[in-house]
Order: sequence, then structure tokens, then C-alpha cells
Amino acid sequence: MQKYSQVRAMLAITKGSLRAIFRSPSAVVFSFVFPFIFILVFGFIGNGGGVPVYKIAIDKNSDTANALYDSIKASKRIKIVQFNTGEELRSSLLKGKIAGVIKINKPIDSTSIYQYAISSTSASDDKWPQVMPILNAISEKINYAKFPNRPVYATADPVQPVIREEVREYRTIDFILPGQLGFSLLSSGVFGVAFMFFNLRNTLVLKRFFATPISRTHIILGEGLSRVIFQMVTAIVIILAGYYIFGFTLVNGFRTFMEMLLLSFIGLIIFMGFGFIVSGLAKSDSTIPPFANLITLPQFLLGGTFFSVEAFPKWLQPVSKALPLTHLNSAMRSVAFEGQNLWDIRTEIGILLLWGIAVYIVAIKVFKWE
Repeated sequence: MQKYSQVRAMLAITKGSLRAIFRSPSAVVFSFVFPFIFILVFGFIGNGGGVPVYKIAIDKNSDTANALYDSIKASKRIKIVQFNTGEELRSSLLKGKIAGVIKINKPIDSTSIYQYAISSTSASDDKWPQVMPILNAISEKINYAKFPNRPVYATADPVQPVIREEVREYRTIDFILPGQLGFSLLSSGVFGVAFMFFNLRNTLVLKRFFATPISRTHIILGEGLSRVIFQMVTAIVIILAGYYIFGFTLVNGFRTFMEMLLLSFIGLIIFMGFGFIVSGLAKSDSTIPPFANLITLPQFLLGGTFFSVEAFPKWLQPVSKALPLTHLNSAMRSVAFEGQNLWDIRTEIGILLLWGIAVYIVAIKVFKWE
């Protein structure tokens, strides 16, 4: 008599569950259709919406003891960032992380005026043209409000493209697509797992499994594996469609593609843990959406899906930066556009792993079989 194979039974469960997922319209819509809709709407209509905040650096030789610098620092549209080394500043310019470097020249004498100039690169061609009108408006406000008897307080020099080597253009899709991929992983992991295991328990399917020799561990692995396979297929489709259709940047080609898939896998496993918690806490299928939304909505809105976390109020930023989706989105953007490897983003991965440990400790405590 052939020995009972736990692995074969697990794969049979995976196959059956995978068929059920692909036949579910809601699973296909939330995993495939919604991310593309959001990519189109938020990525290509209105350039993401909201009021953008532009990052700039101040040249170390700038005169900062003046009203112009104080007004720039107080502006809600411009954020001054500082760098520890010149190499960090150069890297941020080349990668389009900042709009440029502003230098404010001190007047030669009391009758002269301030002059300011912005140095930038082609990686920020979508930023510095918006920064210059803001600077001009700030200058004019000073001219008329603080110095009514002086016709001009400050003037701008033309933008100086001081770095002329080839740089990558940072497009909206490079920000939007990782966020939508993270959203797809989050919604599938939480809602998919929560509804799947609650229904298996509620329809007594799990009870029927108990009548067979298969172990509980292999039941979990079989059902979980089907969700992982489905969602990784979704991730592949989203990344490749973004690359070939919308021009999404995969800076190191196939290596970057595989690194994004690995990050997607890590994120999905963590989000599935949230799904196990919801399925254990829910008393009925009608209570699953409220529980799941408590987990997904804050991350969806505050996790850097549509807007940079740094655009949020300062008091809200620590909350945003504590969420696992924030670190997943940040890691995928760093890998895809900046070309960082997995070791470079070890901090984000480490925080995600800590979230995974905490989530599964809770999941083990609250998960119910019957």
C-alpha cells in the first residue's frame, strides 16, 4: 500500500484553491484591474493630484542671513534638505530626488540686489521649472511687502545644468507603480486570506479536511501557496505592463525585476499574516470588511501609495513611517529607479521582517480552526 503523501495532498489543495481564485471576479478585479485604473487615473491625469512639495538644497557658499532665505525656508511648497557629504548631494541630483541646488549671492554693497540661481540636472526636468516661479513669487512678495522703497530685492539667474552626464528622467509612473503594486499585495493578502479561511471554516470544509490524514500545517501551506502563486503572477503582470506599456524604470533590468518580486513576496507574506488575524477575529463574514479596512485603509492612505510621506504634516509622518506598506513602497522605489540592491535597503527589509514576526505571533494566538 502506497504511503500517504502530505506534500501531494498539499499540492492538491493548492491546485483546487488556485482554480477557485482565478474563477473569482472580485479577486481578479482587486488584484489586476484596480491597480491599473489607479495607475492611469493618478499617474497620468493631473500628475497625481494635490499640492506638490519640492525639495531643494542650499549651496554651502550661499548667504543665508537675509529675508529671501527665510521666506524660502518658511515656504510650504519648498522643503530645504541637507546632506552630510557632497557625494550624497550629487547622488540626489543625479537621481532626481531634489529639484536642484539654490545659491543666494550676497549683494556687493547696500545699493546692489541679491541674486539667486538654481543648479539642476535633466533628472529633475519635471521639478525645477515649477520651483522657479515659486522662487520668483517669494522674491516679489519680499519686494513689495518688506521693501516698498526698493524696486527689486532679488533676481534670478538662469538655471545652471552643472552636471552634464546622462541621468534618468524620474517619471510619475516610477512613483505610482510601486505604490499600486503594494496596494494590490496588501488588499489581496488581507481580504483574500481573511475571506478564504473564514469561508473554509464556516462551510465546514476544514472539518472535512480533518477527516483525512493531511496535517493542519499542510492545509495552511496548501491554501497559502495558492494565494502566493496568484498574487506573484499579479505582480509579474503589473511590473511588466508598467515597463513595456508605461515606461516604468527597471534600472538594472532583469536583476531589478527579480529583486522587486522578492520584495513583493516578503510583503505578501506579512500582509497574509494580517489576513489570518482578521479571519480569527471575525464572528461573521459581514464583520470581515470592517476589521480588514482598519488594517488596509490607514496603510493605503498613509503608506506613500499616491503621495510622498514627506508631503504629510510633520506630526503625521512618524505614523506613516511606522506602517509596513510605507517601507515596502520605499524599498521597491529604491530598487527600481535608484538601482539599490537588497543590502542597500536592509533597513526597510529588517523593519518588514520585524512586522512579520509580530503579526504571526498575534495570528497564532487568535487563529481558529472551528
